[in-house]
Amino acid sequence: MKKIKVSILVSTYNWPEALELSIRSMFAQTILPDEIVIADDGSTQDTKDLINKLRKETTIPIKHVWHEDEGFRRTMILNKAIAQVSTDYILQVDGDVILSPHFVSDHLELAEKNYFVCGSRVKLSQETTEKLMASKNFKLNIWNMPASFMLNSLRFKFLRHYMALRYAKKIDHLRGCNMAFWKEDLIKVNGYNEDLMQWGHEDGEIAFRLHFAGVKKKALKMGGAVYHLYHKEASRDNEQRHFTELEKVKKEHLSWCENGIDKYLR
Repeated sequence: MKKIKVSILVSTYNWPEALELSIRSMFAQTILPDEIVIADDGSTQDTKDLINKLRKETTIPIKHVWHEDEGFRRTMILNKAIAQVSTDYILQVDGDVILSPHFVSDHLELAEKNYFVCGSRVKLSQETTEKLMASKNFKLNIWNMPASFMLNSLRFKFLRHYMALRYAKKIDHLRGCNMAFWKEDLIKVNGYNEDLMQWGHEDGEIAFRLHFAGVKKKALKMGGAVYHLYHKEASRDNEQRHFTELEKVKKEHLSWCENGIDKYLR
């Protein structure tokens, strides 16, 4: 396959300190992305000021897609941002993760038409997160990791390819903070379902719609990890509503959502 142009799509909301660490890890990739697109769910001026500062430090184009804060509307801002992506391939992360240095290159190894890819995350402890936030010199290594996540930090090319399909049997075994898609595939299923406006299962729901549209799944193990900064978990008050929608997609083999990205593509 010829060289793939790739965008990193990063979602954020009012945590510029974490977003700065995340974007700086994008600047340090062994293969740089062709653009960074920030899906901002209504952050205040501090985030805009940070983005303007970071733009001066890189030649990578940075797009800031923002809408007003009217509550948790992650699926909507992701669709708005995806509509503005200018490349064919999208690496999706959250603004509270640090990318491993080979994140882009490891994802590109597995990029293949008619596949989407789900990568791994390492959850950092509160202590490690505080050290990262406080110090510009603190470095992540395997000894900073909780023991249960050490394997996700390892990088091994042979196993990365060996496990790509073997570890991908369960469609919604994934993390929305580390996924990769062809933009055309997201458009084919009408992007994220904007009827899902709270926390939970929006990533599994779109994964199943891609599956029923004929887009197969790969798992990225032994490489391409992201390191998730510690924070309190979001409210799960509306999780059952989302779970019900996910079960409907699975039962009816749906590949299209009515309330999706198409309205931003006109």
